[in-house]
This record gives sequence, C-alpha cells and structure tokens, in this order.
Amino acid sequence: MRFKYGMLAPLVAVFIAVVGFPLLYALYLSFTDYKLTDRGAPDLVGFENYLSTFTNPAFWEAFGVTAVYVVVAVGLELVIGLAIALSLQKQKWARDVTRSMLLAPMFITPIAVGLTFRFLLNDQIGAIPELLRGIGISYDFFGPGRALFTLAFIDVWQWTPFMVLLLLAGLESIPKQPLEAARVDGGSPWYIFRRIVLPLLAPVLVVAILLRALDALKVFEYVYATTRGGPGTETQTIQYFTYQTGIQFFRLGEASSMAFVVLAVVLTVIVIAFRRLERNKRA
Repeated sequence: MRFKYGMLAPLVAVFIAVVGFPLLYALYLSFTDYKLTDRGAPDLVGFENYLSTFTNPAFWEAFGVTAVYVVVAVGLELVIGLAIALSLQKQKWARDVTRSMLLAPMFITPIAVGLTFRFLLNDQIGAIPELLRGIGISYDFFGPGRALFTLAFIDVWQWTPFMVLLLLAGLESIPKQPLEAARVDGGSPWYIFRRIVLPLLAPVLVVAILLRALDALKVFEYVYATTRGGPGTETQTIQYFTYQTGIQFFRLGEASSMAFVVLAVVLTVIVIAFRRLERNKRA
C-alpha cells in the first residue's frame, strides 16, 4: 500500500506545482485589489471583485459574443464534420493519405493561423478581397457585422478535422448487425441514418460537441491576431476581455474573478452534459 502511494507521490507533486498552485494563487488574487502597477502586498476586498464582475455589462456582452461564436463555429463544425466523416467511412482507396491531409490544419498553432488569415482577408492588402474585387464583389471580412463570423470561419477551417476524427471513430465503432437488418427490411439510407446511426452515435456527438465547445470558449489567439476585439466590441470575447482587464489595464484581481466566474459556468455545463449522458445511457 505504501509503495503504491509512493509511486503516486511524484505525479501528485507535479500536479500541485503545475496546476494547484497557480489555481490557488489566482483564487487568492480574485479576493484582493491587486494591480500590476501597485507596490507592496494587495489588500483583501472579499467578494467585491465578484460583485463587480456580475454587475459589469461589458463582461456579459463579452460572454454573449463568445456564446454566439461558440454556437456558430461548433454548429458548422458538427454539420461539416459529420458529412465528411460519413464520406470518409465509405472511401475505398487512399484512405490513410486523405485522413493525414485532412488533419494538417490541426497541427498549426492558432496564432499562426490567425496571422495568416489576417493578411489573406485584409480589406486593403489581402489576396482574397483582391480576387473578389476582380469579379466585382467588394467584401470586408473584418467589417461591422461580419468580423465575428469570419473568426468563426477560421475556427471551422482549423478544427473541423478534429470533429471528423472523433465522429469517424464513432461511426466505425457502430455494430454492423442493426444496419444490415435495417437494409434487409428495406429501410432507406435516410431512415437508417436517422433511426439507427444517429442514436448509436449520440454519445460520441455529445462528447465531440462538448470538447469543441470548451475549446472554442477560450478563443483568444484569433482575436488577438486579427481584430483585437473590434470593430468596436463586436469580437471582444470573454478571454480577450479578461486579458485586457488583467494585462492591459493591470487589474489582476478583477481579471482573476472573471476567470473563476467563467470556470464555474464551464464546470456547470460539463456536469449537466455528463449527467444527461448518463441518464440517457440508463434509459
């Protein structure tokens, strides 16, 4: 028994040093008035930062912007990813080559992807707006009412392969017997997909949506590399807003409280999603 705990000790020590200490220190900062420009120890202010966060309209506006971004990006990735996964499942030749090429965008760092699209889509010097002007179309990808959807498109370009990977694994794990029985009974492809494939794929769909939604929720690099929250505050996501509060405006105490509010929301969503998943399994 002691040997077992001794083997776990290094892992626990690394976890505490890498995850536990920064988390506890950020929690401590969230109850202080700490600013990067202050000298000396910060003063404890209790729940003042949390009250300020909950009553800050800009914080909830950023939360709404992030929610729209997550819904648009993950929704498109789910639809496109499922279509590609169904196609790849039927592919008979060069399957490995196709899948390797499809996964390539995932291996590029998001800040590099953001910078690349910043120059490709720039209204003044970008190649794509110039090509569109050549056929008589003038379109500002980062203009008012469009910038957030452009960022969602960048997310779709980079992370749809991740959705494809998960859904393809789920499709290939579905037992063949129910599908063959439905075909023998004369079921149409749409009927088989709707009544057999989708229900059996539901647990994988939930996990895929949850993983991508949590990842999209912390979008920062695309905003930093392209719009810096503009035009106005149209693309000011919750992570960028927290970054501005803590790093640009030096109010680390307030920024820490915002981060913990987001963490509480995310943990709540995860718990609800997994409880519903377990309930559906038992049903």
